[in-house]
Formats: sequence, C-alpha cells, structure tokens
Amino acid sequence: MTQVKTTTIEGIYEVCIGVTEPILAIQYWQQFGYRIGSVGELNAETAYQLYGVNSPLKAIRLNHQDADHGLIRLMTWENPINQGLGISSMKIKGNRWTTALTADLLGILNHAENARAAGHTIRYTYPYWEVIYQKEYKNRPFVDPAVGVREMLLLQPLTRQVLFQRFGYVMPYYGKINHNAPFSTSQFTHLGLVVQDDSKETLRFYEEVLGLLRVRDDVETSYESSFAGRDFFDLHPGEKFIVTAFDDPRSSQTNLMEARSGRLYIVSFPENILLESHFTFAQPGSLGMCLYTYRVQGIHNYFDKIRASNVQKFTNIVNNEFGEMSFSFVSPDGYFWTLVAKS
Repeated sequence: MTQVKTTTIEGIYEVCIGVTEPILAIQYWQQFGYRIGSVGELNAETAYQLYGVNSPLKAIRLNHQDADHGLIRLMTWENPINQGLGISSMKIKGNRWTTALTADLLGILNHAENARAAGHTIRYTYPYWEVIYQKEYKNRPFVDPAVGVREMLLLQPLTRQVLFQRFGYVMPYYGKINHNAPFSTSQFTHLGLVVQDDSKETLRFYEEVLGLLRVRDDVETSYESSFAGRDFFDLHPGEKFIVTAFDDPRSSQTNLMEARSGRLYIVSFPENILLESHFTFAQPGSLGMCLYTYRVQGIHNYFDKIRASNVQKFTNIVNNEFGEMSFSFVSPDGYFWTLVAKS
C-alpha cells in the first residue's frame, strides 16, 4: 500500500489560534500531543500586509509527532481585534472547529466535567455513537462487532474541538495518535467551516482553484437522523445540513484504507435557514480559532490562480512570521485563508 504520488497541495497545514498568553495554550495543547516547533514574529506593517491586522505579532508553531498537516500556530497579537468565536453556536456562518482522533474519549470527558464543576467557561456534549461508513449494514448487538465512532463536542473560549474514538476499524493514514500524550490524541484530522450556498458555486473553488480532492459529497445529516448532529449544530425538528469534504489529492474517494487526514469538512445549511454571520470573529487578529493555512509547492503559480479566481480579496506574497513566503485571501464563501510556500 505504498503511496508515492506527489502534489502541489496537501492536507490542511495549520489551524491558527489567537491567544493573549501563549504559555497556558502550550500547556493545554501538550496534553493532546503537540510540542513547540518554530517561533517567529512580525512587525505591525508586515502583519497588516499579510493578515490585515495593524498589530505586532508573535507566533509559535506547534508540531505533532512527524505530521506534515493538522498543526497549530499560536498567534499572540499585541492588539487583538476581538474575543473571537468563543463558545458560540456551531450553527453560524464563519464557524471554525478542529477534529482529532483519540484513544481516550472518556478521559477528555472527565476533564470537561471537572472544568464545568470548577466554574470554567465550557460547553461540551455527551459522547454520541455514530456510524460513519456502511450505514446500511445492520450488525447484531453482542454478536457482531460494533463498527463506528464515539464523538463529542468541546467548546472553550479559545478552542473549538470535536474529539472522536474509533471502534471496530482502522484507517492507517487518517490520524496518528500520540500514545505518549496524556489524552492519547492525533494531530487534527479535519477542520471545519459552515456555509450557505444552495447553488454550491462557492464549493467549486476548493476543487477547481486549490486543486483538492472532493470526497463525501452531499452527505445529509438531519435532526431526525443524528443525535450528534442535532446537539453539535443546534438543529431544530425538520432542519438538516449537507456535508462536503475536500482532501489531500493523494487521498482516495473510494478506498477507505487510502483516505488521508487533513480534510476540509464543509457543512452547508440551506439558505432558507436564518444563520448569524460571525466572520468578523473568525479572522486573523481575533482570539481563538481564526485562520486555516495550506502549504503549497509553486506559491507563485497559486498566487496567479487565486488572483484570477472569484476570491473576495487577496494580498501580495510576503514572508510570514517564520520567514516563509505566504499570501492570504478571502475565499468566495467568506473565509480567510493563508497559503504557505513549501520549502
């Protein structure tokens, strides 16, 4: 099962998290298997050129084992622009969240319950049972293996996480657990966002301009069909959403054993549902989860493709806080992205 295909874009590289004090954030993410990698900074002028934020910036990249995707960039702004998404509803335009595989979902739930008891600002759900693949298969309880996942939502002022634990199956390229970490957790396997676009025109951007592989297209989740979807996304009776996912091009649309993590997971609500817009709380300069990045080969070619596309705006190529050539843009659906040159 050797995979040798090379591509100009891979899985989502980083989630960027605005913080006021990096030490506590580093301690938190160490529990999930992350460690300090690169450290850098930008003056206010360059930060404005790349991120549109007129503030000095200090940043720390957190690595996870040998992962080349699903990393973290902690962004400490001298003058943050707002408090970010916080523990607001997942049912909003502008929403961002991370998802990771764990071998200890109950251990994480224990800490969530302790945090609530201690008066922390936190929202979390019960670990729901969900069958992700082969939903049509009916197993016999206590006779056949139970094949599925337990997943829970965990929202805190600077983090928006979904954690899941697998039962009865493995996916060798979809998340690598750090068993030395207290919470036995992988790098981020997928990152999410919420859109409203019945025509699906904005989704074409990720496939046709960025060159990602479209998978899990038009998967419907309704209030009636999913307890987890109902609770995570505050669904009301009769409401539903559609999931479309975009993968590293080396992934597979048909072979589960070749699917790769680093997935972009897009939740599309019908336009007849009224959703609040929180884009201003999910962009660089905001606290919490505020930006996703991709790492690409041929960044000048990507710049030309982005400039010629229907993006809402874009920046010039400049060196980011780690000395890497980068540029940013706002995609047709309203989300702020940054591309980073792969050396």
